[in-house]
Amino acid sequence: MVLAAIYFSLALVLIIVSILPLISNQYWIFRICEFARIQILAFQVFTLILGFIVYNQNPNIVLISEVSLFAFAMLNIVLLAPYLPYKELFGNTKTPTSTNSITLLSFNVYQYNKEYQNFISLINDVKPDIFLTMESNADWETALSVLDSQYPYRKKIALENTYGMHFYSKLKVDNCKVNYFMADDLPSIEAMLTTKNNEKLTFFGTHPPPPSPTEEDTSKERDGEIIMIGKKVKKYTNPLIVVGDFNNVAWSKSSRLFKKISGLTDARIGRGFFSTYHANYKLLRFPIDLLFHSNSISIEEFKTLKNIGSDHLPLYCRFSINSISKEKETNEENLSKDDVEEMNEMIQEGKEEKGNRD
Repeated sequence: MVLAAIYFSLALVLIIVSILPLISNQYWIFRICEFARIQILAFQVFTLILGFIVYNQNPNIVLISEVSLFAFAMLNIVLLAPYLPYKELFGNTKTPTSTNSITLLSFNVYQYNKEYQNFISLINDVKPDIFLTMESNADWETALSVLDSQYPYRKKIALENTYGMHFYSKLKVDNCKVNYFMADDLPSIEAMLTTKNNEKLTFFGTHPPPPSPTEEDTSKERDGEIIMIGKKVKKYTNPLIVVGDFNNVAWSKSSRLFKKISGLTDARIGRGFFSTYHANYKLLRFPIDLLFHSNSISIEEFKTLKNIGSDHLPLYCRFSINSISKEKETNEENLSKDDVEEMNEMIQEGKEEKGNRD
């Protein structure tokens, strides 16, 4: 009886949390379940096995539950399978072939984290060509000033609402501007760089707000910003990277629409999940710090780094610009009429949404 009670309780919860993300509603409770598909799949497999053990106690209900759980588990497998590390398994990962590699570090520092020296030591150890911090406020700006001499190109946006952002580059920055796509307290960075090999690179850094009971009631601002960036980068023809704390997972509906609009590639495909949040809880960790790139960029190394005091792990990438045709940098997909309507609706709703930030 105890096993049966555990089974039916788990089955009910898992069916509910599997249905919620399928409902086209941007309220946080519908979107938050998208984050935990890895954990949900693990529980689905466990519960399916448990169902065989308790089958005789109520065959009809168990059968219905098993069929439902199996269907939802298969959906999760389809969504998550592209992120399995098959490139590592089959030896298809890129390896450095020249001295023209570019290194990038993206890190949500957690505004209330005071371990400034840990991050500075990490930068001095890793020596990235570019790094982006999110949630960096005036205190973080002051602490990071010791790195100014190493990074001649900088854009500093110190905010106290957990949406501050700082961009540091050793590569020449030809132009850098701050965009406020959804609200005047939600910055994103857009920079045009020239590499050591005299090639042009476009960089976008973003940090939209998450849908959660403690922050934003809906995902409207997040989705609107992501789609707005996707629409904007579609116009670029040079090598391009979009990185940051998306507060979103790559398999969500809005992320998949972003990829379709922008034509960019998810760096995690074939490499692994590389979950970044929450840094302190391995079993409750989600890959919400994302990186997308154009076809002309080859990812040579992609990984998370050690916990240095934030609730996020730093995300590190080494890449190079390859010599594929410059006429088509992206995997362009045809947008349907429904895609265009949904894209425009997300952008409009995001702009109209009033955030809960101080």
